[in-house]
Amino acid sequence: MPRWFTQLRLIARSIFRKSSLDRELDEELQYHLQRELDVRMNAGLTPEEAHFAAWRAMGAMAQSMEECRHVRRVNLVDDFLQDIRYAAFSLRRNPLVSALIVLIMALGIGANTAVFGVINAVLLKPLPYSGADRIVTLSTRDFVTGDINPLVTIANYRDWRDQNSSFEAMATYRGGEYPVTSGSVAEYTQTVTVDIAFFRVFGVEPVIGRTFIPEEMVPGSQAVVISYAYWQTRLGGDPRVLERTVRVGNDPRPIVGVMPAGFRFPRQTDIWAPERTRSTSRTGHNLFAVGRLKPGVSLERAQADLNTIAARLEQQYPASNKGRGVVAAPLQDELVRDVRLTLYLLWGVVAVVLLIACANTATLLLGKAMARTREIAVRTALGASRSRIIRQLVTESLLLALIAGAAGIVLAYWGVYLLAALTPSEAVRLTEIRIDGVVLSFTMAVSIAATVLFGLVPALHASKVDLTGVIKQAGRSMHGRRMVRTRGMLVVSEIALSVVLVTGAGLLIKSLIALHNVELGFKPGNVLVMKATGVHDRKENDAFFRSTMSRIASLPGVVAVGATSIPPGDLSNAGSGSYFIDWLPEQRERTVNPEALFTIVAPGIFEALGIPLKSGRDFNERDTGDSPLVAIVNEALVRKSFGNEDPIGRTIFCTFDRKDPMTIVGVVGDVRQRNPALAPMPECYMPYTQHSYNNATLYIVTRTAGDPSPLARPVLRIAAEISPNAAASVTTMEAEVSKKADAPRFRALLFAVLAVFAVCLAMAGVYGVIAYAVGQRTSEIGLRIALGASPGSVLQLVLGQGLVLAGIGLALGLAAAIASTRLLTTVLFQVQPHDIPVYVSVAILLALVTLLASYVPARRASRIDPMAALRQE
Repeated sequence: MPRWFTQLRLIARSIFRKSSLDRELDEELQYHLQRELDVRMNAGLTPEEAHFAAWRAMGAMAQSMEECRHVRRVNLVDDFLQDIRYAAFSLRRNPLVSALIVLIMALGIGANTAVFGVINAVLLKPLPYSGADRIVTLSTRDFVTGDINPLVTIANYRDWRDQNSSFEAMATYRGGEYPVTSGSVAEYTQTVTVDIAFFRVFGVEPVIGRTFIPEEMVPGSQAVVISYAYWQTRLGGDPRVLERTVRVGNDPRPIVGVMPAGFRFPRQTDIWAPERTRSTSRTGHNLFAVGRLKPGVSLERAQADLNTIAARLEQQYPASNKGRGVVAAPLQDELVRDVRLTLYLLWGVVAVVLLIACANTATLLLGKAMARTREIAVRTALGASRSRIIRQLVTESLLLALIAGAAGIVLAYWGVYLLAALTPSEAVRLTEIRIDGVVLSFTMAVSIAATVLFGLVPALHASKVDLTGVIKQAGRSMHGRRMVRTRGMLVVSEIALSVVLVTGAGLLIKSLIALHNVELGFKPGNVLVMKATGVHDRKENDAFFRSTMSRIASLPGVVAVGATSIPPGDLSNAGSGSYFIDWLPEQRERTVNPEALFTIVAPGIFEALGIPLKSGRDFNERDTGDSPLVAIVNEALVRKSFGNEDPIGRTIFCTFDRKDPMTIVGVVGDVRQRNPALAPMPECYMPYTQHSYNNATLYIVTRTAGDPSPLARPVLRIAAEISPNAAASVTTMEAEVSKKADAPRFRALLFAVLAVFAVCLAMAGVYGVIAYAVGQRTSEIGLRIALGASPGSVLQLVLGQGLVLAGIGLALGLAAAIASTRLLTTVLFQVQPHDIPVYVSVAILLALVTLLASYVPARRASRIDPMAALRQE
């Protein structure tokens, strides 16, 4: 039988059969004692002489029993309980130090638990779908540029679906916010049109009714499936929901099914409608695609299958598919792609904070251990082994860590909600963030790991006791110097780790400032944006927008009013495609055609947004469907296609809603349409009265003389008066622009907060080391002062010790920061990971803070009374 198994069995018996083991040991020792008595009695000794002889032969009965108990692991539970009781007594004896240790560790453990709770919910936990690991997204790969477009063309998708042998089901979807009426008022609701196999891909069945049938996947079908949340909140959980209809836009649609609670893909979808397109386009990328792999089919095999199909399509349709392929990726990876790096960076930061907290706690425990030198020496003299003393001290650390872990869980409960509120809006699965069994297990593991990190070093250090030195009181200086060196190394590590965090925070803050200061190309201040959707034909919708803008323009404080299909920063309804200057070729090679954003606007939009008109003219009321088609382009398009030539009067063709030529009548400044961190794209503006595409929804932009918020109600009221069935919602342009900086703001804020916390811990460690060193050198400093040393020289002496710690910590920290800040490259804007001003600023900041932390004990040292110090010795 293996030795480890025997040891484990003995430990188990000591826990569950302790009383029977004690009885067995007592009976065994009594048996051996009786045998010794019998031997002595047979040798002719009297009973009294035989009794004493047997005792002498057996040795100390108590010691023998203890040795047997130790061998058989009977003492294991008793020793542990005794250690726990003594640890609790020791903590109560120093309540302030114990409370400080618990607070520091609770913050470190709580922060790690909260962040792990978010990471577990968003990144690690499987998606709540049947066979979620077999669900993949399908995207278009451009081998010419290396780009991956998440959108696919309908014709290519149909070929992938029909020709593959690896997928159980494939489906497409697309959508956004549409006006939906379930009562008397239209509300913008997340609405998605889907392929018939969409719900099969996710392995989900409705709780009421059914999903779509083939007869409903044709033009003219009006069926919809609704989410459980929409059923409960908008329809009151009506059990006769299948007899009801909702109006999507201007179309009444019967409800045929209700999906189970929790299923709202993509994002927070409430309405699913059948995708009824009959398009055969291989150039229009306007659909998202997902698929479910067959059981046993790997992602690599499916990708090879798709590659074969893509190669075949490239040969069959070179004009549209040359250099194009398809990429299959796990759905979960694609959903969290935008926040994965941010969350892992945050996890790394809080892990560093925990290391700093452990180092800080270790310095506190070292100081506490120094005060117990004589106690440990006495225990050693009475026979306690070094391992027994280490176990006692580690048990005290474990008790502290468990208390801190419990407090950390309480902090984590608050922290996860705070993180969920601060996490960028593009993050998914935020509603699933909670403290569950997995997170609690993580907390327990972190608490135990923290015990090793901050408890083992003080225990090993304190267990090295020079009995002779302690008894003679001569070991104090040697033990104190060793203590100062050990605590100094811990503080150096704290400073080094703090430098890494402060440097990262500095880079992110500088990047955020650059992002806020970037030239957007428009002026978001004092701008109100109303999204409005008409519900009639084109002429009535045109009249609705014209009347609405006219009445808004007459409101007090309004400076300018316009409308656009794509407000800056929101490309959810954006149209884009190829454009051509002066002529439209018969054969269009997609690899050489320039592309631009196509934006439908109303007159006055450039003044309302503050976009400068560089040359030519703005649109006006005469630019109608009966007049020649006109367009306005931005400077990025001019640079790309005209160079130094004047574009005014030239002709542009856009692959948009019509192929007719448009005369360029104006040039406007560039706008950062996608994101403040991304360069402007070529853009072509067209008047909404000349183009029918997306004419039902426009964003009415109103520039005001002051705060635009008070105009929100009047603007909504005007839209409702002109068309009671029209849907409308308002926001400010500043709020929309601010959303684009949510992710960098989130990173910078949390890095900064955690960096400040780390610096505070490091400086507390510096203070503790310097104060302890001054205490150890009290007599020496007193003697220096008695021999004529000035307070300034003493101050300089002590501050020098702090600067030495800071210098070593800064050197190590800056080296670590140079190596680690490369991880921030992809999240920095106009800032390099090795930004010299940031590194210099961090070095100066940490040096100054270290001096400040060292100044108080240094000032105390300079005021030592030499006579009192010498008398103390």
